[in-house]
Amino acid sequence: MTKIHSFYDLLLVVSLLTSRTLAKCPVASVCAIAHTGPSIGREVVHENTEQPTFTSPVTLYVTGKHSNTAVLYLTDATGIVQPENRLLVDSFGRAGYLTVAPDLFNGTPAPAARDPYNPSYNQTKFLARHNPTVIDPMIDATIRYIRDVLGISRIVASGYCFGGRHAVRVLSEGRGVSASFAAHPALLQDDEILGVTGPVTIAATENDFAMSIDQRRHIEDLLLNTTQPYSISLYSGTEHRFGVRGNVSIPQIKLAKEEAYFQAVRWFDSWGKAASGNKTKDG
Repeated sequence: MTKIHSFYDLLLVVSLLTSRTLAKCPVASVCAIAHTGPSIGREVVHENTEQPTFTSPVTLYVTGKHSNTAVLYLTDATGIVQPENRLLVDSFGRAGYLTVAPDLFNGTPAPAARDPYNPSYNQTKFLARHNPTVIDPMIDATIRYIRDVLGISRIVASGYCFGGRHAVRVLSEGRGVSASFAAHPALLQDDEILGVTGPVTIAATENDFAMSIDQRRHIEDLLLNTTQPYSISLYSGTEHRFGVRGNVSIPQIKLAKEEAYFQAVRWFDSWGKAASGNKTKDG
């Protein structure tokens, strides 16, 4: 048996063992993330005939190979037509998760922030038109598509801004999601946080018009009162939207966007796999 004579010898041994372990069990790599380029998924129109209270077809963006756990990707208000959303869906697919993103806005999303001012867009009317009574059935139809058509029963949710709220909301009892990630969620309600029935992690921004410092701390207090595992990561120098549409030409923003992606993937790897045997904080 080889003797370790110094601290530096110990570091060498640890390094070699780590390299061998990573070769067998690679972690999510930055090469999985696509910031630019063409999307690689496909659009599917789910007829949704099995839901009596919501019979409209749902357009889905689907990517990735079949997996034991699927990601339900809930977009920001710019929807699945936004290239950054599609590329991020593709990135989850490259991480080993079949990923499905519904068109939550039926082809009429909000304009991207970088577009010229659009006088026809009214945020108040937009949010009223796409309230939870409208969005919940679309998400439930997507969950049924993942289960019944794709044959995947284990589902996790990743949501951003508008979709961040719904990634938390869908983690309530009976909706069929086992763990969630939410980046800079907007309009999140107290009862939605207190109602989570699985592990939830949040990526928060330093400067967020949709979540003040007091609101962020209030969310922390609410999570303390749940029995579920949770985490909150705060990204310095970031603003609302960084998790999807941050300016990746700025190194700090690019790093934050990538780290938020890793936050989601590692959360799903830990809490979203069927064989994980996870327990609540009390268990």
